[in-house]
Order: sequence, then structure tokens, then C-alpha cells
Amino acid sequence: MPKILIVGGGYAGFYTAWKLEKLLGRNEAEVTLVDPLPYMTYQPFLPEVAAGEIEPRHVVVGLRRHLKRTNVIAGKVTGIEHAKKTVTITPIVGDETWTREYDQIVVTAGAVSRTFPIPGIAENAIGLKTIEEAVAIRDRLTSNFDRASVLPAGPERDRLLTVVVVGGGFAGIEVFAELRAYASSLLKQYPTLTFDDTHFHLIEAMGRIMPEVSQKTSEWVLADLAKKGAFVHLDTQVKGAVDGVVELSTGEQLPTDLIIWTAGVMANPTVVRGSDLPVEERGRIRTRPDLRVGTDEEFVEGAWAAGDVSAVPDLSGGGVGGFCVPNAQHAVRQGKLMAKNLVAVLRGEEPKQYFHKNLGAVAGLGLYNGAFQSGKIALTGLIAWFAHRGYHGLAMPTWERKFRVVGDWMQNIVHGRETVSLETVQNPRATFEEFAARPRPAQPAAEPAPADKKPEAVAAK
Repeated sequence: MPKILIVGGGYAGFYTAWKLEKLLGRNEAEVTLVDPLPYMTYQPFLPEVAAGEIEPRHVVVGLRRHLKRTNVIAGKVTGIEHAKKTVTITPIVGDETWTREYDQIVVTAGAVSRTFPIPGIAENAIGLKTIEEAVAIRDRLTSNFDRASVLPAGPERDRLLTVVVVGGGFAGIEVFAELRAYASSLLKQYPTLTFDDTHFHLIEAMGRIMPEVSQKTSEWVLADLAKKGAFVHLDTQVKGAVDGVVELSTGEQLPTDLIIWTAGVMANPTVVRGSDLPVEERGRIRTRPDLRVGTDEEFVEGAWAAGDVSAVPDLSGGGVGGFCVPNAQHAVRQGKLMAKNLVAVLRGEEPKQYFHKNLGAVAGLGLYNGAFQSGKIALTGLIAWFAHRGYHGLAMPTWERKFRVVGDWMQNIVHGRETVSLETVQNPRATFEEFAARPRPAQPAAEPAPADKKPEAVAAK
């Protein structure tokens, strides 16, 4: 029985395994998926998680729950030796690695946040690629409101209520706008704080934001953010973030307790560097339009790739540099086609080429506000917000997850956002350790009984 090994359980990996289960016969192939996390994260919803609009667990899809016929291994693939058709797997617990053989390998290891050697960023910033990061952002901002509410006006209170987002792409703009709206809603619960006490800054190195939309739509978003008291610094770079002070190329300094980094992604370096598969100049696995690893002239037998870790040619002509951009729209569709192509090859048939014309871009900018662009059609405001929620509500995998997310949205209409911080979850033993370490008060010694007093006798039956 052929052995199919899927490296990574993100969009492309999950959809490949999910589709393979529907296409393969019961004993036609053995499918194994390796990922350190037990779930796939629907990343477009992370800004709404950070803003308290969606329950965090509702935007992740459990691998074992929904992949009934796939063997899921909790670990990382740290080496691929395709010449021998083996991978090295490092488990999530312990350092002992082992090798596993395969016949067909599917590399869908995704991407990680791309950072630069800027002093203080690695130590102080939070990314927006995982559900844990989105929850940490929400809890940090909410807890900072609690801390600031008992402080007098001054530098420390300003620092706690200052948010800096680096990166003006879709992820950066969405989390920036959502957090601005979230902070405004929090003010109702803190009578000692005012709108002017909160400070939101977005830093973008280019001269515009959201390159996926038209210049006119981009300018509308800038104007909308300005009306809400948010500052966008264009043509500006971050030079440092030491001790919580963000230093800009303009010379301005922004003391803050919350730095969010969304300035680009790069292909998963652990998988790419530990592999003997061909890599292109940007560090992605070189992939053909039919999703087999290789070039138009030659492909690598038994090797496939898709999603953010791969350089898939964009046959529609709309890609950057001729390749598909790293987004969920492509990863999901590539995963589905890759499953079909893999099954076709196993059955002696020819694979099909991946072709997908960009459907457009849609962004949520806080409750009842959004931006949408598809070709020359541009929508903003409430109707774009409905388009955003409609598209992503349908795109969320599995009906079970769709119902949970829509249920959260309906709850918000009645009860509003969730504004409770669970920051202590990140260190759940803190309270226990604090009280366990305290010295116990000395117990008073028992007074000795008088010498002439005898213990009472116990009556025997």
C-alpha cells in the first residue's frame, strides 16, 4: 500500500488530507500527517479573536476530530531526504528523533513571521500567525486597561494604553482597526479613562497600505482610521524596540507595552533548510503548476508542495513575480487540487494544472465596517463588512466550525464583545507558587495538662 506523508497541518495540509479521505478507497493508500499542533488555524479570523469577537477555540479545526482515516503524528519534520524517501521527525516531547519512510511526500509546512535584525523586536513584539498570539494580544490590551485605570495621568499610563502595529498589509490593517474599535468599546467600562488616553500607531515602510486593493480604497481606509483617532506612519521604518520604546526612522519614539509585528512572512525555514528538495531564490520549494516539486522541464518523482512554503506559478497572471501570493485563498484550493492530482498519479492518470484567478480582497475594520476589492469593484463600510463576514463564514472549514463562529457573531449582537482577560492562563501556577512559597505562621504550642488532672476514661461496652 503506498504511503503518503503530509508535512504540516495548515490550510493546504489539512485540505489535502481531508480531500484524500474522500477520494481514496479504503485500502488504496496510507495517509500520515505530521504537525506539532493538533489543529489547523483559520488565520483570517485572528484579528477578530484579538478583538474579543470570536471565541479562540472556534477558529481552529481539530485534526484528529475531522481526519478520521489519517494517522496524525504530533511532531516536527526536521529533515527530508527525498533521495532515500525518508523524513526525520522530532516529537513535541523529548529530543529523540526517528525516521519514517514514504512513497509520496506532500510539503505544506506553511510560513512563519519574517523578522529583521531590529534591536528589541524579537524580545518585545508579538506576531499574528497563531491563535496563541491573537489571544495574548487581546489579554495584554485588556489587562493594560485594568492597570492604567488605577494610575494617574502620565508617561506610565500612556505607555500601557499605546499600541504599535508594524506592517500595513491586510493582517496589519485588520488587527489595527479591530483593536482600535475594541479599545473604544472597553472605555465604557473604565470611567477613569478617556478616548484621548489611548494611542494607536501603525508603521508602514512603503508609501501606501493594503497593496491588494486600489489606491482609492487604500486612501478611504486611511481616512477612516484617522477619523477614529488612529495614526498611520507611511514611508517609515522601525529602527529599534529596546525596553518597550519603538524608535522610528523619523526620529520619533513611541513608548508602548504592546508591539504587534505583521511585516511579512517567509517559508518555514526548519523544513526548507532541512530538505534536499529544490528551493528558489526566496527560500520556497520550487513547484510546478501541477503542484509536483520541480520545474516545467523536470519534476521530482513522488514530491508535492503547496501553500506558503511553495513557489507555485500563477497561471492567471495576477501573482507577484509570476507566483501565487501566500494567502488562504490559494492554499485551500491548492490543497484540494493536490489531493486530486495525487490520487490521479496513483491510478496512472495525468495531474491537472492549478489555475485560480484572484476573487478579490476583503478586510474587516471593526464592527460594521470593512473594505472589499474585486477587480474594479470596490465597496467600503457596512456592505463591505457583510461581504467580509459572509465570505469567511462560508470559507471556514467544516459545518461544525461554521455554526460555532456564526453563533459567536449572533451572541455579540445581544451581549457585545467578550472583554475578560485571561492573561494569567499564560502562567497558571503563579498564584499557587506565590502562596506556597509564603512561610506558614507558627502554630501556638498546646498547654500541658495539670499534673493532678487525669484523662477521662473511655467507657467500655
